[in-house]
Amino acid sequence: MSKTIENFLRYAKIDTQSSETTGTTPSTRKQHVLAKLLVEELKAVGASEITYDEEHCYVYASIPATSGCEDAAVLGFIAHMDTSPAVTDTNVKPRIVENYDGKDIVLNETENIVFRVEDFPEVLKLKGKDLIVTDGTTLLGADDKAGIAEIMTMAEYLLKHPEVRHGKIRIGFTPDEEIGAGADYFDVSLFGADFAYTVDGGELGELEDETFNAASGKLIIHGRSVHPGSAKGKMINSILVAQEFQTLLPVFQNPMYTEGYEGFFHLDGISGNVEETVAEYIIRDHDRNLFEQKKKMFLQCADFLNLKYGEGTVIAEVKDSYYNMKEVLKPHAHLMENASLALRELGAEPVISPVRGGTDGARLSYMGLPCPNLCTGGANYHSRFEYACVQSMETVTELLIKLSGMYADFRK
Repeated sequence: MSKTIENFLRYAKIDTQSSETTGTTPSTRKQHVLAKLLVEELKAVGASEITYDEEHCYVYASIPATSGCEDAAVLGFIAHMDTSPAVTDTNVKPRIVENYDGKDIVLNETENIVFRVEDFPEVLKLKGKDLIVTDGTTLLGADDKAGIAEIMTMAEYLLKHPEVRHGKIRIGFTPDEEIGAGADYFDVSLFGADFAYTVDGGELGELEDETFNAASGKLIIHGRSVHPGSAKGKMINSILVAQEFQTLLPVFQNPMYTEGYEGFFHLDGISGNVEETVAEYIIRDHDRNLFEQKKKMFLQCADFLNLKYGEGTVIAEVKDSYYNMKEVLKPHAHLMENASLALRELGAEPVISPVRGGTDGARLSYMGLPCPNLCTGGANYHSRFEYACVQSMETVTELLIKLSGMYADFRK
């Protein structure tokens, strides 16, 4: 078993799920467990300038430049330690399906949980490869522990092979990326890289230099409770008002019906009763003008319902989360060009597509650290049907090593 896979299987078993409800950084203390382990492993392989932000749970480290490359631009690689709140990662039990035969995979016979090819036909591209899956009761955590494993393996390799020329390499591991807070306390100045890659993408070959523009939307809907036996003309059921709000949004601008560059409104959570209902949305679009129109529409729907039911019935707020990093990355075209070239040299065809989501790199790019996204070899993220391909992960590790060498003579 390769070191990349050994690392990943070890990290995947550590519960690092983040939380949207705590309001702290990190959002869950258990993320420190992985952070501390990574610090010790970085020390063991001989990394330098190791910094552990014990308050906010960030880990930074360096691989010193090899002789003659001290003046090269500083290149960074970044991955996040947390896993999605969407599905539990408590007691992850990863296993390897060797020489995948292209058929359905029984993940859990006892609970009749089956990975069906009919549901995920893209897996057929990996027939004959080795897949890492779960027992169907948790997510796997390849998002983004695959990225961490690949970066850690790269670091150990470069430190053991000084004959591989490279400039100074900086490593960063962040908490809370899954809840959009991974860059909140990232110290760009301390990190000190001229540019970086997040290693937080999907299947082998995927490269991404643009994300959604993103905002969160929140509704607090105030109703009026009256005994249902005498409610005519008096009751305002806040649950039904919330449903009415949803019907005002464009039906097909919904994640279930969108792909590529199509944006959406996503009702991410709702709770309440007749008196009060709270609904939480995420609003996304790659095009900045369409993004602004979506935010305006969201607030206009609230205004309409306030005209209908009375001012103050619907309290709506919209808060920007991050912006499309494409504009910031345009002057740094070499980042995507070199990643594409390196992939081809490794026998993988680059697939450049927009991120239908976000990465730490989106916010970091606007914080002064140009940062496109690299693949990790995983798929079906945020799902109990998540999987990763062994051979793809090993190739990504080679990709990171190759990119490090490509910047050995790159000057700022």
